[in-house]
Amino acid sequence: MPEGATDKKRKTSDSSVMGHRLPEPRPTLWAAFWAFVYFGLPVLAVGLLLDFLVQWGMGRCVGLWCYF
Repeated sequence: MPEGATDKKRKTSDSSVMGHRLPEPRPTLWAAFWAFVYFGLPVLAVGLLLDFLVQWGMGRCVGLWCYF
């Protein structure tokens, strides 16, 4: 087995640069913000559109915003 093949199986948490250990990757506030932008907003938009179409088609409000 080639020597480089076992290096690829190592965890990235063991990596170091010039003798300094690198911290493990962790979620940040920016990651949460962009996850909300790319996943949360489209889901909210589809839900709002469906609520609007049901209200427009049946004349009955079914969304949470109807209670306010």
